[in-house]
Amino acid sequence: MSTPPPTRTDRLRAWMLEGLSDMGKGRPGTAPPPPGGPAPSEPSGAKEGTTSAEGATEGAAEGAGAASGTGHQGQPWWRVMCLTGVDYFSTLGYQPGIAALAAGLLSPIATVVLVVVTLVGALPVYRRVAEESPHGEGSIAMLERLLSFWKGKLFVLTLLGFAATDFLITITLSAADASTHLVENPHLSAALHDKQMVITLVLIALLGAVFMKGFLEAIGVAVALVGVYLALNLVVVTTGMWHVLTERHVVTDWTTALTAQHSNVFAMVGVALLVFPKLALGLSGFETGVAVMPHVKGDPDDTEARPTGRIRGAKKLLTTAALIMSVFLICTSFVTTVLIPHQEFEAGGQANGRALAYLAHEYLGNTFGTVYDVSTIAILWFAGASAMAGLLNLMPRYLPRYGMAPHWARAVRPMVLVFTLVAILVTWIFDANVDAQGGAYATGVLVLICSAAIAVTIAARKAGQRRWTIGFGAISAVFLYTTVVNVIERPDGVKIGACFIAGIILISLASRLARAFELRVTDMDLDPMAERFVRDVSHRTARFIANKPGRRDAAEYREKTEQIRADNDIPEHEGLVFVEVTVTDPSEFEASLTVRGEVLHGRYRVLTVESASIPNALAALLLHVRDATGIRPHIYFEWTEGSPFANFLRFFLFGQGEVAPVTREVLREAEPDRSRRPRVHVG
Repeated sequence: MSTPPPTRTDRLRAWMLEGLSDMGKGRPGTAPPPPGGPAPSEPSGAKEGTTSAEGATEGAAEGAGAASGTGHQGQPWWRVMCLTGVDYFSTLGYQPGIAALAAGLLSPIATVVLVVVTLVGALPVYRRVAEESPHGEGSIAMLERLLSFWKGKLFVLTLLGFAATDFLITITLSAADASTHLVENPHLSAALHDKQMVITLVLIALLGAVFMKGFLEAIGVAVALVGVYLALNLVVVTTGMWHVLTERHVVTDWTTALTAQHSNVFAMVGVALLVFPKLALGLSGFETGVAVMPHVKGDPDDTEARPTGRIRGAKKLLTTAALIMSVFLICTSFVTTVLIPHQEFEAGGQANGRALAYLAHEYLGNTFGTVYDVSTIAILWFAGASAMAGLLNLMPRYLPRYGMAPHWARAVRPMVLVFTLVAILVTWIFDANVDAQGGAYATGVLVLICSAAIAVTIAARKAGQRRWTIGFGAISAVFLYTTVVNVIERPDGVKIGACFIAGIILISLASRLARAFELRVTDMDLDPMAERFVRDVSHRTARFIANKPGRRDAAEYREKTEQIRADNDIPEHEGLVFVEVTVTDPSEFEASLTVRGEVLHGRYRVLTVESASIPNALAALLLHVRDATGIRPHIYFEWTEGSPFANFLRFFLFGQGEVAPVTREVLREAEPDRSRRPRVHVG
């Protein structure tokens, strides 16, 4: 009988789900392959929060999800720095304009405050994160290790919501700013002056289309983009400084206006501190610097446990990037403030969202200005691509391991469609306005930096480092204040973050509910005594008793044995083995199991297991016994008292409850063939 040819729908479905890994069947816990395939040369630096895809030994760096760090020799730290720079340095495209709108004439002073916070606050925090998380996991993973049970999962899901806000706004804001540079270009403004929304949507759709086909990035591309972009910015800044020196009245005009608004230096600094939260976009990029650590070339004697050379290189990466960005931030905020009329920064002004491009056209001509525009558009688009790739790696890093990802979410292309549609919706809501998205972007950045500061504070305290604990605690307070002020003044970010958090939690819980009966044991190891018990039962009918351990005295096992024999009419000569499962952290979805055997009171054989779920542990053990011995084992339960619905909720949340029917259902899903399925008896 010939197999019918696949239909167009079948081919489309197979293409959409290409690369899908079926967790719980085969190799549980394996993350989807990175966009474009597992090539070791495809990383990119995206925004905060990205960590490695689950299943990679070293962790894929943020961006296109490169292969694990053990799969290649790594790159010099300065080249890997460009992965961070694709996003970090690209903020120069819009940061000076946003700073001018937020702080006005105080923009240079407020930017100095930003630089101080960067070098004294964020940089030490992330240098410590690099030590604590040398495999690219980032600060979210640090906090995850400190928390357990459902509170830990919900906390991570909340941070993922803010990280999703950060990444998606990176895509939409970068596309909006790229379209601004196109629309405001003198050669194109006449034809495109009212097409910014359309251009932004086209850029986002193009980004999604590229990822649907497969996106392969190289460190060399990032190095070239960052090198050219920084060189062009250096030319613009140098030219601007030359005009400031030759046209000294612009500085006089600025200082005169500044002193007219603010009576003294202390008032200026005070106001600059108040407006500082609005400039928080300039803090982006640090979490990325940690995420790309697996690509930093280490020392020959580096080990998995302590890659000293890689940590040292990552610290150089973070410090150098912060210093370069700090210099550019101060210089660009100064030249744009004193050389560009303030009204040009307003909505509709020629410097809105493109202050440095304005100077490039004004002082270096439209030809150079167009080259600058092309470079800016390229690096902004690449930043959006990095953010998209970061999202595709971020969600599989956590959600599948929690059992909180729909089946199709492990495939790249469906997730690309989802993220693209959400980005289009966000762009439509914000009308492709760069300034309007700044608050949402800053909120995502600040929440993740806050989480990193809190994580290193806790780590320092646990290490008994009192001075570092106090220092990091003070930094945490500063970032917490900045975040709160930013949320109060620009609540769009927290509103969007709340929407993402709610969506992630609802979808995650629905997915976990749908996968409640999935066999989710990744590996099983039996100690010698447990192996002996399994060998013994292979010569006869294998009969197991599910027992909830109590006093564990002889009376408990004797009474349980008599009850099971009476309820199920088991002859006296048939041997029985007790199985006792202790629930550890029921919020965990999958784990490996260790089975230990012991003989209690000289006659009762008992297998003990620790697991997040009693039914899953029992089902996995039965299937293991069947596969090891070739016989179908039997297991005996008592009915659980109470409401079936309440018992199911206990199982869903706490890994216990109505164990017998749930064990049977797990077995039914894991083994469709009834003739091979272990037998469940309830009395």
